[in-house]
Amino acid sequence: MGSAKRDENSSRTFQRLLEYVRPWRTQVVIAGVLVIVSSISGLLAPWLQGRAIDEFIATRDRGGLQGIVLLLVIAYFVAWGSSVLYSRMIAKVAQRIMLDIRKELGRKLQSLSIRFFDRNRTGDLMSRVTNDVDAVDQLLSQNLLTIFWAAVQMMSLLVIMVLLDWRLTLAVLVPVPFSMWTVQKLGAISGPRFGAYQRTIGQLNAAAEERLTGQRAVISLDRQAQAEAEFAEVNEQTRELGIRAQSLTAVMMPLMFGLGNLSTVSVVSVGAWLAVSEGAPGGPVSIGVIAAFVTYASQVGRPLGRIATTVTSIFAALAGGTRIFDLLDEEPDLVDAADAPELPAVNGRVVFDHVDFEYVEDQPVLRDVSFVAEPGQMIGLVGPTGAGKSTIINVLNRFYDISSGSVTVDGHDIRGVAKDSLRDQLGIVLQRTYLFTDTVGNNIRFGRLDATDEEVVAAATLANAHRFITSLPNGYDTVISEGGNNLSLGQRQLIAIARTAIADPKLLVLDEATSSVDTRTERALQSALLKLMEGRTSFVIAHRLSTVRDADKILVLQDGEITEAGTHDELLALGGFYHQLYNAQFRGQAHDG
Repeated sequence: MGSAKRDENSSRTFQRLLEYVRPWRTQVVIAGVLVIVSSISGLLAPWLQGRAIDEFIATRDRGGLQGIVLLLVIAYFVAWGSSVLYSRMIAKVAQRIMLDIRKELGRKLQSLSIRFFDRNRTGDLMSRVTNDVDAVDQLLSQNLLTIFWAAVQMMSLLVIMVLLDWRLTLAVLVPVPFSMWTVQKLGAISGPRFGAYQRTIGQLNAAAEERLTGQRAVISLDRQAQAEAEFAEVNEQTRELGIRAQSLTAVMMPLMFGLGNLSTVSVVSVGAWLAVSEGAPGGPVSIGVIAAFVTYASQVGRPLGRIATTVTSIFAALAGGTRIFDLLDEEPDLVDAADAPELPAVNGRVVFDHVDFEYVEDQPVLRDVSFVAEPGQMIGLVGPTGAGKSTIINVLNRFYDISSGSVTVDGHDIRGVAKDSLRDQLGIVLQRTYLFTDTVGNNIRFGRLDATDEEVVAAATLANAHRFITSLPNGYDTVISEGGNNLSLGQRQLIAIARTAIADPKLLVLDEATSSVDTRTERALQSALLKLMEGRTSFVIAHRLSTVRDADKILVLQDGEITEAGTHDELLALGGFYHQLYNAQFRGQAHDG
């Protein structure tokens, strides 16, 4: 059952790959004709050589021999020229198909929700876009062409040999059935192994990506040896699966060479007997024909050998293709309704009404959360780690859909409007800032791609980032290294705030936006952030209670529930959990002083 299922999956994958070839069928047909021309031209050479031996060399006919040599040159030139043309044509078609597949993968990855990326490792996804696509490219640009060339070669060989002498043809083909049976058996065993091997390559890439991304932590904690050992373990697993996958197919090429040798021995033996036996059925055979068949016998193994050498790539490509189509078939769990309207320009009234939410089924993270944020208000979210503060922001952004209840913006349920139109009006500065490997100016402009240079500077000035940016070697044209590693944590956060400011959102989220800066920088940021929040409904997550002291409303969360709500002074007067948090921080600051 398992083998039948794998065969069915491989067949379905192959059929879907052929759908990408369909728009290019004209070029493929032309390339196929050129393959036939090249194959036949190459196979005419041994026949011409046999004629030269029997008709011109034996009779010392120099004129006829010169003519045969000219025909040989033409035949080889046509074979070479045709092979160059069809190879280039197929390569161009394959690259256009790869372009289409990569575009589809890019669109698919951008359409999937945060939940999908939560359960899939980045390195494995990268492997699908790179290694698996390259394996499919190998199949389309070389393997299929090789299979077709081998089929044409075998058919042409068979026709020419039968026309020359059917007896020697049988002598050539004696070892072929056994070899083809062996190839089929080895292929049936190797196929599943290549599927496992392709998957473990994805795991290897994922392990490498994680180690490189966290290399600073590895070095700072002196865990290079452990990281090396963990990577070596995955690498060893990949090696073992690679050996299992390729060990069987590795014997195919020597097997095909052995086939050629057996065919040559068979032809020489049978040909010699036919040449010296006066009573041989069908009459004696000439030396020239025997010479031609010796060449043909050595070529019988070539197409089968070429097929054998492509088996590895074919299995890898089909396994990679299956992984690609699994990704392309992934259904986003957050999809706009077909008639979902655009969210109109909002004033910023946000209502959470009895909201429940869970990342994992039966493990609630938010429980019956209800509150109202009026336009222009600043809402502070405080509480211990894991209380649900960031989850409220994730729900508001519609990174995830809630389990029950409703979230509305100006009366519009966010599940009933186009999610992109919601996010266009909501700006967010995350606790973990990500900057792209690009200029400082372009990283800020990422918030609004059509922003002018003047608007970029204005946003940076609002975020108190202009001064340090102008002190960089090339100012706004300074290229940020991967992840912003050539900037301090505080500088990265300032750029992220400027990026949000330039988007000019009506709803604003600051998720620990000042957590990575020192106290002095935080104070400088407060005035800029207050200006940024003017006229905007703002949600501020903070462990430092000084950040939300001036909030219009502070929500205290514990275990996914709002346990207290009010202004700073009201919550202190309440004497509850917020009061405890405030006293704990105040005592800590006083002790530090």
